[in-house]
Amino acid sequence: MAVKNSASAHAKRSRRKDAGAFSLIPKLLKNPKTAMALALLFIDALLVSFIIAYVPYTKIDWDAYMSQVSGFLGGERDYKNLKGDTGPLVYPAGFLYVYSAIQYVTGGQVFPAQILFGILYIINLGIVLLIYVKTDVLPWWALSLVSLSKRVHSIFVLRLFNDCFAMTLLHAAMASILYQRWHLGLIIFSAAVSIKMNVLLYAPPLLILMLQAMNISGIISALAGAALVQIVLGLPFLVSYPIEYISQAFNLGRVFIHFWSVNFKFIPEPIFVSKEFAVSLLIAHLVLLAFFAHYKWCKHEGGLLNFLCLRIRSYFSTSSSSLPKTLKKEYITTTMFVGNFIGIVCARSLHYQFYSWYFYSLPYLLWRTPFPTLLRVFLFLGVELCWNVYPSNSCSSVLLLCLHLVILWGLWSSSPENPCVSDKSLSRKDK
Repeated sequence: MAVKNSASAHAKRSRRKDAGAFSLIPKLLKNPKTAMALALLFIDALLVSFIIAYVPYTKIDWDAYMSQVSGFLGGERDYKNLKGDTGPLVYPAGFLYVYSAIQYVTGGQVFPAQILFGILYIINLGIVLLIYVKTDVLPWWALSLVSLSKRVHSIFVLRLFNDCFAMTLLHAAMASILYQRWHLGLIIFSAAVSIKMNVLLYAPPLLILMLQAMNISGIISALAGAALVQIVLGLPFLVSYPIEYISQAFNLGRVFIHFWSVNFKFIPEPIFVSKEFAVSLLIAHLVLLAFFAHYKWCKHEGGLLNFLCLRIRSYFSTSSSSLPKTLKKEYITTTMFVGNFIGIVCARSLHYQFYSWYFYSLPYLLWRTPFPTLLRVFLFLGVELCWNVYPSNSCSSVLLLCLHLVILWGLWSSSPENPCVSDKSLSRKDK
């Protein structure tokens, strides 16, 4: 009798478990954003498959990537000797590991690589949609905007740029941070930097968020984890040709070719390549970051300087103010996307693949402005139009700059928000 009762109870538990599993799907679909996200993933997967099958591949950097990887796999550790038909290697070591794996899987052939990048596109889109669903900013129908870029589809599956891997990892880092997994987020963030340096545009707002959310031990250990990633990945080059590696892979002073620039094409080339123009943009970048940090991100702490003083004081006290805090998902996303967008506005040169650096943040940023919906959509379509003018010209670059400045003004005009959900200790693994 006891055995029979036990079996009956087990069967009931199994039926309840199965019923719960089946009831989960209707619950998910009741949320229009979740349903829209799933539909977009399915439709975009079909679209990407169609693009790979029927749209001709465009040869740009793939052969250069494969040449640089072949040199690395052949035993070369001097970064100045790792070259392709577009010039010497200028990306950190993570790039070599990623494209070495791609070369191993695909044999260096383009078509299987396109399939891999198609899968990467869907993974990245899924992570971005997760961020959008978890942050209650856009209406459900506006999620479709993240799938509407002709240029971004091309960047992923027709050009095979390393920007795709860097931004997928960056979005994964953001998703981890949204769940308060700061250490994991910093490790993934560092991995993204190891593929392409543009990810560092997110570093200033990320540092502000860390100061707001973590105690001093958490900040030090998270930064140490990020630094360790760079050391481990770069170790083969750091122990053999450290100066060559650091100077090539982390060169912040490179001058891009004026012809390929999508922005500032209206600037005469002698001025465009001048050091004075670069320094002016850097100053503008730093000033804008300081203004947003003071008047927006640290507004509720009395401004940037007051916030820094309070944090330094709290690190040496035992009061509750020194405990980690849980930040709002919307605040985290807004701060990181705005910080990156400021860097985009002040970038001297934006090449076509650089659109992937901020395209996925555009709908979010637009819905963070006080603009009416019709203007938001107009600005989105205007930016997309500028990025699809080839080659870019003075008119398209002036229009792009104007659109960027309008969006930036809208972000500045929006009301600052309280960053914290509540003050409480985080779990042990996030301290």
